Amino acid sequence: MSVDTFTCNSPENQTIIRDYQHQIYAVFYTVILVPGLIGNVLALWVFYAYIKETKKAVIFMINLAVADLLQVLSLPLRVYYYLNNSWPFGKFACMVCFYVKYVNMYASIYFLACISLRRCRLIFQPLRYDGSKRRQDRSWCLVGWLFVCFGCLPFPLLRRDYENVYCCFSELPMMQLSKELGVSLVTLAELMGFLLPLAVVVTCTCLTAASLREKTSVLQDTGEKHKAFKMVLSCAGVFLVCFVPYHITFPLDFLAKSNGSISHALKGAVLHVHPVTLCLASLNCCLDPVMYYFTTDEFKRRLSRPELQESLQLHLRGSCSTNRDV
Repeated sequence: MSVDTFTCNSPENQTIIRDYQHQIYAVFYTVILVPGLIGNVLALWVFYAYIKETKKAVIFMINLAVADLLQVLSLPLRVYYYLNNSWPFGKFACMVCFYVKYVNMYASIYFLACISLRRCRLIFQPLRYDGSKRRQDRSWCLVGWLFVCFGCLPFPLLRRDYENVYCCFSELPMMQLSKELGVSLVTLAELMGFLLPLAVVVTCTCLTAASLREKTSVLQDTGEKHKAFKMVLSCAGVFLVCFVPYHITFPLDFLAKSNGSISHALKGAVLHVHPVTLCLASLNCCLDPVMYYFTTDEFKRRLSRPELQESLQLHLRGSCSTNRDV
């Protein structure tokens, strides 16, 4: 069936779209579940051990890993739903999983921007990071979580009750909103949740790249600039791969699901493409640990074989001592 002759409102085509979306989600979430779980648990272990030894945005990385881990822990329920086409866990659990998905995405966007900004500032102001700045980073993390959690509330709140109690996630119908309110909400989400953080990341990438062209007689400074550039460039890469495609299709998907003025052909194309971009937005929970490994010396050193063996031996000795004391 061609897109030109596609009629989204017919029951047959709604079933085809649903089956297609469920297959995409089930396969993708199953693939990223184990790598995302292992990668982010290792990241939290590494960064917790080195949080007192470094000043390179580790606090923001810890929060980014927590956000990714929250999403990963909700994936088994999502996979169950998409494989069985049924949600037996109740409305509250459905809303929580639905909400956590978007909290993870926008928290990841926020903390990637914070990591880029912190690494860029350390290049231009390397001596101004002290204990007060570390406390300031924690404050920014708290502000970020509050802002993201509050800002993502419309995602579940705009879904109305549905007679099918076994339906969840994207199958929940949208509330009818006025055109002005709908456009305002989408515009605000795009500006505050994506475009502003993207501008921060792109600006930091350009400034850090420009700093590499400055001549310096200190070899260590050059090395730090290269490390900072790798970090902010990685953040920009995650943005490009994971979040740009989603935020291109997001306004169109909102129009399609709110019965806005959109043609049947475009609606059919959006409903086929948007699930793919939403999966790409979830891919960051696997890409972020890879970014840590290739851009953070502490992460790579901690996971090297000698360091790993030493940590395991210390852990085993501690366990044995505890057992003897008991």
